[in-house]
Amino acid sequence: MAEMAIKKKRPKNLDIMTIRLPLPGILSILHRISGAVIFLLLPVLLWLFQSSLTSPETFATFKSVVGNPLVKIVLLGLIWLYMHHFCAGIRYLLLDLHKGVDLASARLSSKIVFVVSIALTLIIGAKVLW
Repeated sequence: MAEMAIKKKRPKNLDIMTIRLPLPGILSILHRISGAVIFLLLPVLLWLFQSSLTSPETFATFKSVVGNPLVKIVLLGLIWLYMHHFCAGIRYLLLDLHKGVDLASARLSSKIVFVVSIALTLIIGAKVLW
């Protein structure tokens, strides 16, 4: 019986560009990517923070660099990475507690994570960067 299951031909779709992930799958991949990017950029962010606190001159330099619109967009992206990782992490903690495990709740919670993370990014970005 097990041999028949192994020999059974299954359809394979190996074209990555045509695979459509559901929203919770996209959320999961973005959660992992955001965690890796935050981890890799943490030394740079700590160095920038430390250099901004060294002296008034370095703070003025830091402030002029952050005033650049391109840098503000990059920082807005970093804020979104953190907010997305934070909100998705809370969602995964609730899933670990078996809250919202069914399909409809998982899809709804994925949508909520995206909306809340974008809203928090805009609020914090407007408050901090502008």
